Amino acid sequence: MKNGLRRLTAALLMSGLMVGTGWAQDRGVWIQIEALPTLSQGQDRAAAYTQTLPDVNGYDLGSGWFGIALGPYSEDEADQFLALLRADRAIPSDSYIVDGSRFGSQFWPNGARQTAGQVVEAPLPAPQVEVILEELPPEPVIIAAEETDRQARNGEADLGLDGRKDLQTALQWAGFYNSTIDGLFGRGTRNSMAAWQEANNYEITGVLTSNQRAALMGQYNAILDGMDLALVRDDATGIEMQMPMGVVSFDAYSPPFARFEATGDIDAQVLLISQPGTQDRLFGLYEILQTLEIIPTDGPRERRSSSFTIEGVDNRQHSYTQARLIDGEIKGFTLVWPVGDEERRARVLDIMRESFNPITGVLDPSLASTEEQSLDLVSGLAVRLPVRARSGFYIDATGTVLTSIETVQSCGEILLDDSHAAQIVHQDADLGLAVLAPISPIAPLANVTFQTAAPRLQARVAVAGYPFGGLLTAPSLTFGTLADGRGLNGEAEIKRLAIGTQEGDSGGPVFDNGGAVIGMLLPTSASGRVLPGDVGFSVHAPAIMASLDGAGIEYTASDNITAITPERLTRAAVDVTVLVSCWE
Repeated sequence: MKNGLRRLTAALLMSGLMVGTGWAQDRGVWIQIEALPTLSQGQDRAAAYTQTLPDVNGYDLGSGWFGIALGPYSEDEADQFLALLRADRAIPSDSYIVDGSRFGSQFWPNGARQTAGQVVEAPLPAPQVEVILEELPPEPVIIAAEETDRQARNGEADLGLDGRKDLQTALQWAGFYNSTIDGLFGRGTRNSMAAWQEANNYEITGVLTSNQRAALMGQYNAILDGMDLALVRDDATGIEMQMPMGVVSFDAYSPPFARFEATGDIDAQVLLISQPGTQDRLFGLYEILQTLEIIPTDGPRERRSSSFTIEGVDNRQHSYTQARLIDGEIKGFTLVWPVGDEERRARVLDIMRESFNPITGVLDPSLASTEEQSLDLVSGLAVRLPVRARSGFYIDATGTVLTSIETVQSCGEILLDDSHAAQIVHQDADLGLAVLAPISPIAPLANVTFQTAAPRLQARVAVAGYPFGGLLTAPSLTFGTLADGRGLNGEAEIKRLAIGTQEGDSGGPVFDNGGAVIGMLLPTSASGRVLPGDVGFSVHAPAIMASLDGAGIEYTASDNITAITPERLTRAAVDVTVLVSCWE
């Protein structure tokens, strides 16, 4: 055959097909003839082909694979050369033409620019982190000729149990296998291989050759193109794990997290979790993580004595978190991925979980980022916030709450004091009020008493509420006067107040000087007008009570309340006023 190849080479030289070696992205197309799983194998095979073939080049294909290719040629030249070489059996029968878009650094000929493919620095500004390129699940080596049945079965045996499981997993992913992933090639696996061969126009034997196994695994791993999965070893956190470095890069250390943010079109995020700890700190971390925006509220959660997992999904993102306490160290990670890319997310997550490896050390608190601190951030990550947060007050001893209807409009979830879920049991759109009942019974410290006697104009009043939407841990009291017994349009059920309130105060109780409730503060936007800052409106207590009577809701009322000091009024107001928050 060697003489035939020499004659073929001479003929090609005369016809002008041989144009010489060129850099992969410069021009033309290539004939890819082999792919090898290690650099040394790639160099050996390239050297062997160079003895008999012209224009032999070697390129890094990514994911730990190294390709042998001939070229570059024009498309017509490549077609002719491919046909001639196949006819002369000089190259594998499954060689094919490629455009070189997957070619990375050139490792052959020997004078070309090289990447060792073993260890490269991570694209991270922090010196503690390096990235080690690793293979995806092992793919068989493409050999130069088709195999006999016996050779194919011997190749299967050489894969080992994990390699055979990988083939079953790939067949399952392709829709041809629906049984146990056990690495045992029984009737079910053989039937699935035969079905895959038929669907891909191979001879149906039920035993995959090396080339067919490579094609199957290539299909399986194609979804990971561009992920640049690499082993990240971060000595600062004491964690080693494969990560999709094609879509994220290191951003900052914010103990207990090392944050890796999105770098392209895929809005992904990775957190490495690392801190010294006890079971109490592990449980505390479990609660804190669920307040973050990147962890949606819907999804399974599991907390055990020394570990936890949290999965969250909404219409925008899908997150998964795991953490474990071992020898006084809490280590884990979070992967956040956009919704709508589930297959790739699941593949990336499986690889991350399988490769996660705690190593020595935990994240030093002194590495904390110098970025601005805020009450709505935890270690640089945004805390999930409600759509709105307003005020309300307890009207009975079982925790029933009165608030404004504006507070609870279009809420996915309603919380009382950020901890008790509640539901709407009565609404009165005409008065602008809503009544809430806690889903699980609670026992408030006190509940209000409604004043049935008519208040005097210019009498001193006070509004209790959360003016800053819950940023303060307790309600505050604002004092003013009753300016008018009617609304601006003469509404008898509305009272005008001379008082300076904030948006968060709406829904809160309006007290007289004896601590009885004479109304509920309405949102300032309810009037539809831009009013001076010291003008407010409340729903008159008798109108509220009539609405509650119609709904069959019990309350306490009196017409004889003794005046109390502002200090006593403040203490009483704190016991009955509640933060009402509306969540998506």
